[in-house]
Amino acid sequence: QVQLVESGGGLVQPGGSLRLSCAASAIIFRTYVMGWYRQAPGKQRELVATVTPGGSTNYADSVKGRFTISRDNVKNTVYLQMNSLKPEDTAVYYCNAALLSANYWGQGTQVTVSS
Repeated sequence: QVQLVESGGGLVQPGGSLRLSCAASAIIFRTYVMGWYRQAPGKQRELVATVTPGGSTNYADSVKGRFTISRDNVKNTVYLQMNSLKPEDTAVYYCNAALLSANYWGQGTQVTVSS
C-alpha cells in the first residue's frame, strides 16, 4: 500500500523557517514527480513546488526565492525548506507523488505562520 507521510509542520513566527519532510513507501520513488501542495481555509488546493526524477524544479510565483524543494532518492524522501515565512503561507501542506495515471497524496501537515 502506497504511503506518503509528511512531518515538520507547526507554528512559526513571520520571517521564520520550517522544513517539511515526506517519506514515501511502496513506490519506485526515483521514477515519480514529487510535489508539495497547500490548501488554506476556504481556498482551493494549490501547487507549491515540484521536483522531477531528474531534479528539475518548479515553484509557484508566491514562494519563489523563499522555498526550496529537494529529494533524496536513497531515503525515498522529499523535502520543502521554507524560509521567510509569511502569514499567507498558513495552510495544510500536502505531499504528492505522480507518475502517468498514478497520483498519491499524503495526509497533510499544518503550517501556521503567526505572531
